[in-house]
Amino acid sequence: MATQHLSSALSVPAVPATYPLAKPGYGKRSTPGQQPRTRDDFAALPTRERYVAGFVDHLPDGAAMSIKHLAKQLPLYGQQAISTALKALSVAGHLRRVRCAVGEGDETRWVFRTFWSRTARDNEWWTTYLATENATRTATPAAAAPRAPSAPAEPPTASAPPASPPAAVPQQRTAPEPQREPTSPAPAPSAPQTAPSPSPAYLALAELGRKDIRLALSADDCAALEALAAEWLDRGVDADYLTATLTAGLPAQVDCPPRFVRRRLTDKIPPRLPTRPTTPNTAPGTGTGTGTPAPRLLMECTDCGRPGQPEALPDGLCRPCRAAHSENRQAPSPGPTEIAAVKAHMANLRGLLRTP
Repeated sequence: MATQHLSSALSVPAVPATYPLAKPGYGKRSTPGQQPRTRDDFAALPTRERYVAGFVDHLPDGAAMSIKHLAKQLPLYGQQAISTALKALSVAGHLRRVRCAVGEGDETRWVFRTFWSRTARDNEWWTTYLATENATRTATPAAAAPRAPSAPAEPPTASAPPASPPAAVPQQRTAPEPQREPTSPAPAPSAPQTAPSPSPAYLALAELGRKDIRLALSADDCAALEALAAEWLDRGVDADYLTATLTAGLPAQVDCPPRFVRRRLTDKIPPRLPTRPTTPNTAPGTGTGTGTPAPRLLMECTDCGRPGQPEALPDGLCRPCRAAHSENRQAPSPGPTEIAAVKAHMANLRGLLRTP
């Protein structure tokens, strides 16, 4: 929970009517069971975090929650300050970022959502809520397959009298055909040899350079990293999820793209989800009888975006980011009263310097 900083915060800016909405399935999601909105909401937070939290709380569900969109609407703070504020709100128990697999068959993709709670929640509450959300999505009953209508029984037909045998036709004499010499069959045309198609992991690595030129890889680099990328796909993620994770939060310059991609493939590999039992009408690895993969939900670190189970990300942060947050925790933002006192003190010093 957050340390109390009972200071009057800046007035929350009104949400513009043209605030962009995220793509369908993305964006903000409000959790149930929140307290009614009051003027004292987020009073225990510092000034900057209270300002950002008040704005996010007034956003409708489905609104874009990226740092760029928030910083564009909050001119008092830049993207770095907004990122730090969201991390503090995650530690305070107001938000969690998740990735959820939606779609069916080969059209499965990962969507990014931000669950928001005006009421601060602890880690146990978030773990239970996300587990319930995942179970609710997974336990969607499968539609029963319609039975094919049975063919109507044919009505009994009256027995027909036995047909008279056909008249015998005398066999005509034909001249014997001359014997032909056996010919050897023509050899079948050989099929053209085609090169083996690249694997999905290889194609995903080859597309990185088109997504971001800083991660351009050569053919040898893609072949060397193909095994690591294939392990990601074996854990249930798709190529879009792999590309989004590798290209998120890139530094201004990447000196060695192959080494950088190898490090991310090793450090940010997603957890292996347990396999679900199958039935005769269930496709392997699914929980429904329609052959579609059951939805999955993973929490991600609010700071670096590393995915994981809720139990492995307390306060919405992974272990390295949580350690960095504890070591580099900054002093609380000064309130308006402290700012006014500093300004008055500086004005007094300037006055003393002017006196002869």
